[in-house]
Amino acid sequence: MTNSSPPAIPLKHALTIATSDSGAGAGIQADLKTFAAHGVYGLSVLCAVTAQNTTAVTAMECLSPATVTAQLQAIYDDIPVEAIKIGLLGNAENTRAVAEFLAAKYPHTPLVLDPVMVSTSGHVFLPPDAVEALKTLMAQAMVITPNLMEAATLWGRPITGEAEQLEAGRALLATGAKSVLVKGGHGRTPEANDLLVEAGGEAAWFRGPRIGTPNTHGTGCSLSSAIAANLASGLTLREAVSRAKEYVAGGLRHSINLGHGPGPLNHFHRYYHFN
Repeated sequence: MTNSSPPAIPLKHALTIATSDSGAGAGIQADLKTFAAHGVYGLSVLCAVTAQNTTAVTAMECLSPATVTAQLQAIYDDIPVEAIKIGLLGNAENTRAVAEFLAAKYPHTPLVLDPVMVSTSGHVFLPPDAVEALKTLMAQAMVITPNLMEAATLWGRPITGEAEQLEAGRALLATGAKSVLVKGGHGRTPEANDLLVEAGGEAAWFRGPRIGTPNTHGTGCSLSSAIAANLASGLTLREAVSRAKEYVAGGLRHSINLGHGPGPLNHFHRYYHFN
């Protein structure tokens, strides 16, 4: 009997710039798990710390813009980055610091921006000035990934169906983003359909059934980080979105009962399931 080692794969790196979730179902922890599940080495820049579990977010504290920039500089000085995912940055100051650094140092690196504004449990993360700063960062993104509520907030109008989903996606291209993925997971239809609108208004639907589980914590973070991991591996944007949606759907089918509220998806469902 001979020992066999796993096949060697090209080393790719993805960077997440986001906030810590002490329950580890969302935020920077979910991003790093997702990168690992895709065979991509995960790098991280921490912008804030939350105290949260499956039921609530009870506290949040932001790091200083200087500390955020120092983390970015440390990575830039030493390790290549093939793709970047941005999650919750916490405040306007950190958002501006990240935008300035990325514009100067990573102008051509694929950037996936998840405009996190409200938690699944209803906690409002971003004050109005931070939302305005976020709009500046959108102009640097290859793709922004708002859910229906976030897209409606940024658009300024409610989204009640697929026609509005398409209209909102096209309107959000005006922020300067090269493409917009309006996620349908927060809808109430039997399907959870995501819509990618690219420059020029060309649109592609990524359709799939709504998975019957209450454990949806971290799905948005995981989808955007899966897209970033796929882009780091050389996939096109449409391929990256398609495979990311399949990955999240699998994680939801094998989601984890954790605590007393909505648990997370299983980021490593391709490797093992929990009872």
